[in-house]
Amino acid sequence: MSEGDDAWTATVTVRLSDRRVAAMVERALWPESAREVPRARARLGRSADDALELSISARDAGAMRAALNTYLGWVHLSLTTARAAGTAG
Repeated sequence: MSEGDDAWTATVTVRLSDRRVAAMVERALWPESAREVPRARARLGRSADDALELSISARDAGAMRAALNTYLGWVHLSLTTARAAGTAG
């Protein structure tokens, strides 16, 4: 495997209560998905009006675990914040 190859890939689909919440979480995560987590890359998109799709590529299992924990933590934080603000069900 060369330095630039990504041996590990994962796609996570997060279904949300409605498209407004999905758009809000997408806007919150977009700056983070543009950053590079060490040894991993992420792409954020919408697989449906009410769903986000997060695709992660990583060089090794440790980088994949770290990236998944990081991005899923940000999803959780965004949803918890939206619920506390009364904007998500």
